[in-house]
Amino acid sequence: MAERNRDRTPPHDDDLEQAALGSLLSDMDAVTAAIQLHLRPSDFYSRANMRIFDAILSLDAKGLRADIQTVVQELKQMGKLDEAGGASYVSSLTNVIPSSSNIDYYAQTVKNYSLKRALLKLASSIGVSVYDESKEAREALEEVQQSIFELSDDRQVFSSRIVRDVLKDAFEQIEKVMKSKNPITGISSGYEKLDQLTSGFQRDEFIIIGARPSVGKTALALNIASHIAFRQKKPLGFFSLEMSEIALAHRLISSEASVQAQSLRSGFFGTGDFKKIIDFMGVMYEAPFFIIDMPNMKLLDLRAQARKLRSQQKVEIIFVDYIGLIGHENSSIPRYDQISDISRSLKSLARELHIPVVVLCQLNRDAQWETPTLANLRDSGSIEQDADLVLFLNREQPKKSRKGNEEKPPPPDGIIPTDLIIAKQRNGPTGIVKLDMVTKYAKFTPVKREHAADG
Repeated sequence: MAERNRDRTPPHDDDLEQAALGSLLSDMDAVTAAIQLHLRPSDFYSRANMRIFDAILSLDAKGLRADIQTVVQELKQMGKLDEAGGASYVSSLTNVIPSSSNIDYYAQTVKNYSLKRALLKLASSIGVSVYDESKEAREALEEVQQSIFELSDDRQVFSSRIVRDVLKDAFEQIEKVMKSKNPITGISSGYEKLDQLTSGFQRDEFIIIGARPSVGKTALALNIASHIAFRQKKPLGFFSLEMSEIALAHRLISSEASVQAQSLRSGFFGTGDFKKIIDFMGVMYEAPFFIIDMPNMKLLDLRAQARKLRSQQKVEIIFVDYIGLIGHENSSIPRYDQISDISRSLKSLARELHIPVVVLCQLNRDAQWETPTLANLRDSGSIEQDADLVLFLNREQPKKSRKGNEEKPPPPDGIIPTDLIIAKQRNGPTGIVKLDMVTKYAKFTPVKREHAADG
């Protein structure tokens, strides 16, 4: 079978390729339609057809109409007229179709054959990669997954909608909110003041929770996730790149059952603690809380797992702890550029899956002694640009580093006042939500006196 396939001509249709080009040469609107369908020169099997379409795109970029004469002249300037079959071949293309109205069909069919050829090429490269002794199986698998997703992403078809059609959907959403009498249009965080300012975590949004190390960004993310999965019963995915799934479960039990984390590690429980643990584990057992524990996770792995969770488990929100631990497939480029790619990819993932994607982020050292700002997001300015909502945790820091004084002892009651700062919100106000960090349970609780400032 393999030998027979090797001798076969790759999938293509010369007549349909010529029909597509003939449409483009006879109708300027057909060029626009082909571009919107993401038809590319590489989608053509014939080198001559590839060169002609390249010339048509070049003319379109210059704002010139593509016809037989202009395409021939463009090919001459490009030095590709002979490769394109000469002027006679270009002239013959307008004779092969009765109308340009079928350009969508022609373009889609050309792309379909192109995808089949790409899959054949990928299948061949898989065989080469598998027999490469210098590669681990996991490395070969990652390359295959990346290639498949690149093929999928490269062939996305975009469409436009007239505003009146969009208005219909927008009004239906407004009407739904009015009837429900519920100002929380997204997923509630469990913190009333935060929900008042954000209306909940919204679909399609890329959300950042940033803090210095050990200030509590993982604790806050788990507190919010617990509220969503344990109380609202909404399915969610929690990608834990830093902490094992067992350690994460211990954190959840400590926070939600109000049992000290140290007791869980030592096994010495206070009166009634064991019963609280058992009771809460019953709640956890039924919760749609999906933990993905994969150290050294690559971006491609994360995207694949997220798609799987969305399609199979119907998760409504995803948490990632944290962005600095996500690996990039191209380790040779600077880390700044890697984080930029990862940030953009997570933003597009939120749009693709139509759910909020909440990502934790460490702040750089400049934020150690000051109130954090967007400029303190570590490794890349792209995070600030891509994020729809940015939350910072901030607490007063001891004065040790600047004056050499002894660090302040922790508060005797184990409660640390902490500001949750809404530093950016693309579609709403900024402000501050006052929280208390209960250190023995790694849990944030709201305080009564809170304030918010529009920004």
